[in-house]
Amino acid sequence: MKDFYRVMLGKGSMYSQECREQGFIGANFDIQQDLTGHLPEDWRDFNKEFIPVYLQANPGKSKIGAGLSCGFLWSICKKIQVGDIVLSPDGKGKYFVGEVQSDYRFVPGANQPHQRQVHWFDETIDRSEMTEALRRSTGSIGTVSQISKYREELEGLIKGEAPKPVLISTDETIEDPVVFALEKHLEDFLIANWSQTPLGREYDIYQEEENFGQQFPTDTGPIDILAISKDKQVVLVVELKKGRASDAVVGQIQRYMGYIAEEIAEEHQQVRGVIIALEDDLRIKRALRVAVNIDFYRYEVKFDLRKV
Repeated sequence: MKDFYRVMLGKGSMYSQECREQGFIGANFDIQQDLTGHLPEDWRDFNKEFIPVYLQANPGKSKIGAGLSCGFLWSICKKIQVGDIVLSPDGKGKYFVGEVQSDYRFVPGANQPHQRQVHWFDETIDRSEMTEALRRSTGSIGTVSQISKYREELEGLIKGEAPKPVLISTDETIEDPVVFALEKHLEDFLIANWSQTPLGREYDIYQEEENFGQQFPTDTGPIDILAISKDKQVVLVVELKKGRASDAVVGQIQRYMGYIAEEIAEEHQQVRGVIIALEDDLRIKRALRVAVNIDFYRYEVKFDLRKV
């Protein structure tokens, strides 16, 4: 089954028209060498080889930023498969839509030398036609984001059909999918209102140019939010459970924290975790009692219908 990706073509979509006219998607990231033969199946192996290359070309960047940039580059060059569908914003409220036609190619001297050939459709998608959830996902900061969970809506939009709202949860660590459905925008809401939360007083969501700590990739799945303390001494892993979470989330966030500690954090930085969910049941409390550096926050949402 084909996947769907949102791909930014340069900062502020500055290369979107060039890419559409010449039939490709591409990236740069200051790595000026042919990656043919350097695109392993496991993105971690790619990052180990090219994070030092990126940091040498960008000595002022952080290791976190280098990890994100290399991950985005690998996604464009390797993860996206022939036949997958890409959406690229044109910077004017519309999205170009195309099908990937080729494997990786290197074009030295190009603005975006790391390329994939794309057949761009005549049809475009207007941002105003998308559901709010899809607008938020396609508008997130970052060079590449997978949006396959909106496959049904996207296929309809490409055909010119109006979207139909769907409320589902396939997350096995969610014990209340009905509440999850009502809270499906929790992550975007938290991102938009981060500065007004208790966490926002001490931490900033990681951001470096177009790199952003939402859905930060790891080898066991994406971290919902990656934040860093204002003094840059603590890296915070935030896991959101939209509904009542099971105790399995404790092991999940520990895996994420272990990855950050081993692969991303600087030697002087600590790694902490936060779980945010609707309820904290006995199993969560028992698990957290012996979990080091993990805090739990409850959120509250009110939904009323009042006859007038």
